[in-house]
Amino acid sequence: MIRRDLLASAAALAALPRAARAQVKPRITFLSQWSSGSDAAAINGLGKRFEQEGGVWQHNPVPGFTTEMLRKLRADIAAGDPPAASQLKGPEIAEWSKLAPAVDLDPLVPPGYSKLMSGELLALHKPRGHWIALPMQVYRITTLFVSRRAMAKVGATKAPRTWAEFNELATRMKAGGITPLANGGLRWDDGMKLEIALAGISAGAYRAALMNLDGKALRGPEMLQAFVQLRKFASWMDPLARLAHYSINLPKLFTGEMGMLLMGGFAQGVIRSLGGKLDDLLITSSPHDEDKPCFVLNADSMIFWKRSEPDLIAGQQLLARLMMQKDVQEKYSQTTGSLPARTDADLSGPGWTDDQRAAAAARADAITTGRMLMSFAHNMALPNHIASAMIDVVTEFVHNDKLSPEQAVERMATAAENARG
Repeated sequence: MIRRDLLASAAALAALPRAARAQVKPRITFLSQWSSGSDAAAINGLGKRFEQEGGVWQHNPVPGFTTEMLRKLRADIAAGDPPAASQLKGPEIAEWSKLAPAVDLDPLVPPGYSKLMSGELLALHKPRGHWIALPMQVYRITTLFVSRRAMAKVGATKAPRTWAEFNELATRMKAGGITPLANGGLRWDDGMKLEIALAGISAGAYRAALMNLDGKALRGPEMLQAFVQLRKFASWMDPLARLAHYSINLPKLFTGEMGMLLMGGFAQGVIRSLGGKLDDLLITSSPHDEDKPCFVLNADSMIFWKRSEPDLIAGQQLLARLMMQKDVQEKYSQTTGSLPARTDADLSGPGWTDDQRAAAAARADAITTGRMLMSFAHNMALPNHIASAMIDVVTEFVHNDKLSPEQAVERMATAAENARG
């Protein structure tokens, strides 16, 4: 995990005779959960670029939620055979790097690269002062998609800015025979609904409760208010969507049978993959009761695991260089609907959507004003085992209307305390 690991590996490669070095073809073994949709298209595009640069790309996707991929990663590490690189994010980067040595990437990171991202994101990838992982793309979680056809049916002319306006519009949609929320029923989807609600109520309460696990904030009035809002969401969802991916309801959003979607910017890539037109939707920041919106951030990153094989070492170095290149990040984000991890990317061209440009401006503002928050539902704010215990309570609340907001607040705070130990 220290710099001499990488330098020693590089030296070992350099010590080979010139003819032998010429025969070393960079190879990367890569583990992720990106097996379908725009995520798979983007990672496959990166793989093709890797191959164009002379490398051998060996991607092993594990479909499902992050937990399934992490289970496979743990087994590989226990067997002494970690992939050369794997998907990993948030606090898990620091936690998992204790299980096996990670490559110190400092010698490969250009001077000034750290200035191209927020301090919160930087700290996650340099948990002990050295780069051991690299972010590829980031998403704004706090995004609202509104069906223009549904708006027309109820005479709405603008997107709701506050939760009161959102609730009023949802009520009108329901009265007009429209299902207000085009939700899914997976656990992370439930967790996102809570984090979007709380971020729109108080940035300070979000940071204290969902990032710092402050006991007072976890049981505070803002958290209670967030669960009250979540109950409203639940009453406007399709109850048959339980355990289903939100994408099953997107066609109804296009036609106006469903009204709104609270989802990260990654929904843009999914919408386009289903043949939907972004112009049929009004896309903006999710509602917020404070003067400025928050930017709840999710990032997709890769950690590099220490290997001794010359071809894998060369592959790690090639992949790291590609991941930091502006054009590579831009192509990746244009495929998924995300933002490049680099804040200096040019989003003015035709390959970008208006929402991506608006999200980039919101990110810049959030970095300046201190309103950048890490996603609770996507393992950016807390280690997976803590967030999962808390989301279990959220999911129960969404599907059990006999559980009161007050009870849910107490149960989630207790779950956090027990999981943290």
